Amino acid sequence: MSKEQKITGNIQAPNKDLEILKQNFPNCFDKNGDFDFEKFKTQLSKNEINFSKESYGMDWLGKSYARLLATDEASTLLKEDETFNQKEENATSENLLIKGDNLEVLKHLSNAYYEKIKMIYIDPPYNTGSDGFVYADDRKFTIEELQELAGVNEERAKRILDFTQSKSNSHSAWLTFMYPRLYIAKQLLKEDGVILISIDENEHSQLRLLCDDIFGEENFSGDIIWKNSSKNDQGYVSMQHEYVLVYVKSKVHNDGKWEELKEGLPEIYKAFASFKRKHGEDWEKIHEEALKWFKQYPDSNPIKSSKHYSWMDEKGVYFPDNISGPNHGQYVYDVVHPITGKICKPPSSGWRYPEETINQRIKDGLVHFGKDHTVVPNNKTYLKNTEYQSLTSMKYKDGRIASNYLKSLFGVKGIFTNPKDYGMLASFMKAINVDKNDIILDFFAGSGSTGEAVMQLNVEDAGNRKFILAQLPELIDPKSNKTAYDFVKDDLKVEKPTIFDITKERLIRSSKKIQEENKDKDLSNQDLGFKVFETMPIWEDYNFESEELEKQTSLFDESKLTKEDIRALLVTWKTYDGVPLTTSIQEIDLNGYTAHYSSEKLYLMDKGFTTENLKTLLEKIDSDKNFNPTTIIAFGYHFESKSLREISENIKSYANKKSIDIDFITRY
Repeated sequence: MSKEQKITGNIQAPNKDLEILKQNFPNCFDKNGDFDFEKFKTQLSKNEINFSKESYGMDWLGKSYARLLATDEASTLLKEDETFNQKEENATSENLLIKGDNLEVLKHLSNAYYEKIKMIYIDPPYNTGSDGFVYADDRKFTIEELQELAGVNEERAKRILDFTQSKSNSHSAWLTFMYPRLYIAKQLLKEDGVILISIDENEHSQLRLLCDDIFGEENFSGDIIWKNSSKNDQGYVSMQHEYVLVYVKSKVHNDGKWEELKEGLPEIYKAFASFKRKHGEDWEKIHEEALKWFKQYPDSNPIKSSKHYSWMDEKGVYFPDNISGPNHGQYVYDVVHPITGKICKPPSSGWRYPEETINQRIKDGLVHFGKDHTVVPNNKTYLKNTEYQSLTSMKYKDGRIASNYLKSLFGVKGIFTNPKDYGMLASFMKAINVDKNDIILDFFAGSGSTGEAVMQLNVEDAGNRKFILAQLPELIDPKSNKTAYDFVKDDLKVEKPTIFDITKERLIRSSKKIQEENKDKDLSNQDLGFKVFETMPIWEDYNFESEELEKQTSLFDESKLTKEDIRALLVTWKTYDGVPLTTSIQEIDLNGYTAHYSSEKLYLMDKGFTTENLKTLLEKIDSDKNFNPTTIIAFGYHFESKSLREISENIKSYANKKSIDIDFITRY
């Protein structure tokens, strides 16, 4: 790595696949840690696995570079917006909004949220040629470094570096941009997790192949067509739809039993409720009203058949269904009409059920009798028992709905281009069985629709879902979007308006709107706040790769670090150590020295740690039942070498009363 590149050492996405190989096939790794594939093949018999000599996949100029970016170390720290996060509505929130490059954000999340995310929804750049997407990369590699790290020859390394600095918007550039983000996203998904990606025709084909490469072709779960436009302004075919590409982490762990409410049912229930208020218990009048209503609104009938118009009784809305035609043989018997007392006209092909079955169905009120015995009886199939169907591949939701909603929320038109409809996103969450305690991630947050969808759904079903949103602080161009620029600058009083400011304000306003619209509900247990963090550059001349203080003495002057800097380092390390960002950090007083404790990890970040502080620490481990550190991490720059040795030796030799096995780690 060149000297200009400041990194956080091994803060990167973990490669659990490699760990599994090392655990199960240690003999296939040589002394340098390189994997011997030929030796691996000999460990498996042909009966266990067939190594195909033919292969199929996609390749592009930047693919080896994209793989390197996916596993390269983070180049930032994480900083908390403590003022915002300490507000009453945010203090206990487990929702997150993170400002920064989403690749950096994903790397920071990769340990603490490894296999913790149930659903990822993203709306990435579509690379239309007019959406402003260009591939830009601030990482600095020499040709020699790239050769070694990416495993390519000199000529290809030179071509890759030229390509990454060319500000291209080619398919290759877009794939290089997307690959590392999706690679890490896969690792964040739970075993039964689902990722949904909005895209249009420009990169749809490339995205499908890329996702096959990352998630596995066998885990492709569907391609939803979202008809959200009525434009008719281009030659050849006017594209009036987008796509939502759907993959699961593993079909072994996700059975795909995804269901959604049939379209039109809410309108039907609302209509029948009005008929009931108007006609009371007169079911015939209610049916007459229903017939008129369905003729006026035929698209609202989920049955879509003229002979299956819904009825209603005290159990709810139902439709009469055919009761004739058994699968094998015909049942012949008499059924008495409950009003006329005469034998009902039987079905021409016989009854569907044995006589004892239909008698029980009559007793249970599940047979629909006609006005007299001359009409063949039918089954009663209640809509409440047939409300759901499999998640369908066609969705209709005009894009103007979301735009108009934002207009009402912000009070100005055009605050954000092409926002996604939060109602549609909430319907996806319900359909794919996002549990009430699951986490939803969107690392292209944009207008913040995903966050609002989570809050709205939680209020609807008293859920406790959490969202994590990431948004780049992309500057708003006053020429291309003067409305948004003026709003952020004048109304929000932000000196340099960015898209992130819109995301943040949208979540704040959505939360207030939800509370105003649900004043009759108890929302005391609802999480309608969020915490804000942001990535920040690592300090100049700082390098986390060193193992000994002496090596770094001439490189970095720790005296220039502020309390805020140390706090950012603490947040970064805590997250790297697997502690969620929203988990609080407790200050521990060790006889005048302040340590930081979270999830059985104790951080010694400040200068001035003495032998007396060490003694107090060891005593506290023995005496405090709520203090059980399994790992102690010290910021090496703030300790002398002899002090670090003293701490390490005492921790290892001290037989604490709780028999806790404590690791001591020095980091620089």
